Amino acid sequence: MSQNINKDQLINSGTRTLKIEADAVAALMPRIGQDFVTACELILNCKGRTIVSGMGKSGHIGNKIAATLASTGTPSFFVHPGEASHGDLGMITRDDVVIGISNSGSSAEIVTLLPLLKRMGIPLISMAGKSDSPLAEAASVHLDISIETEACPLNLAPTTSTTVTLAMGDALAVALLEARGFTAEDFAFSHPGGALGRKLLLKVENIMHKDADVPRVSSNSLVSQALVEMTEKGFGMTTITDENNKLMGVFTDGDLRRSVDQGADLSSALMIDVMSPNPKTVHVNMLAAEALGVMEQLKITALIVEDDNNHPVGVIHMHDILRAGVV
Repeated sequence: MSQNINKDQLINSGTRTLKIEADAVAALMPRIGQDFVTACELILNCKGRTIVSGMGKSGHIGNKIAATLASTGTPSFFVHPGEASHGDLGMITRDDVVIGISNSGSSAEIVTLLPLLKRMGIPLISMAGKSDSPLAEAASVHLDISIETEACPLNLAPTTSTTVTLAMGDALAVALLEARGFTAEDFAFSHPGGALGRKLLLKVENIMHKDADVPRVSSNSLVSQALVEMTEKGFGMTTITDENNKLMGVFTDGDLRRSVDQGADLSSALMIDVMSPNPKTVHVNMLAAEALGVMEQLKITALIVEDDNNHPVGVIHMHDILRAGVV
């Protein structure tokens, strides 16, 4: 490796590459017209899956496009065109739509599949750099991904062409996502193992302490009884309920300190006299991430969980949320 690295030259090369690719992506915008609409309609009306296929670097980009489609509400997977000619074509059904990707539009492995797709009556969406190529001419609709030049100074290595292809694939995926009314919760179902899935799927009821673990005393209980309950349950607080198990208030370590400061006789004081009424609560169906937001806003570490009948059915602690990996 050369010992005389020209830093300015490296920076100029990097910025030139980004400029060339940014200009090429910007040039796609006027091409988002009726052909793009037709491609979206073919996919939206498809009863099967969207099959993406491409060779070489187009194949790598195709893999990513298929993954993006699949995670945003469009059932999709990638089929290698070379393997398709040796048996994998059986993965494609007459109910599917195929997206064929080739910068030249004449990759032999892709072109070989064209008569077979025609014979099966499978709609073909082409993404090619040449509108007069075999792939584009055989397609039901063609998406133009042509470029002026690759960012590679030799104009050989797929750089700008792959960036433009990926951008067109993203445009398709997002348009389809919005057309389907795809929601954040839908997205989470495709990502249940990640932090995003935990944020969007994990509810308070999934991680709260419930049943006998919920600290609970009546409004006519003595403070000394409440302290025993608080110590046993370990939340630094207890709920106060009426005879119908409806929440009346909360008594916390802070309430205890205030009672002492105010000179209350803790040997005879009743909960009704020292509790904090109308405590902040969360609903059992609230997302755990939302409950964490409430805790952070109020600067507290635990919340009472209520059901639809105003019954305290659980307690959720910040440690529970952290252990669940929501953040």
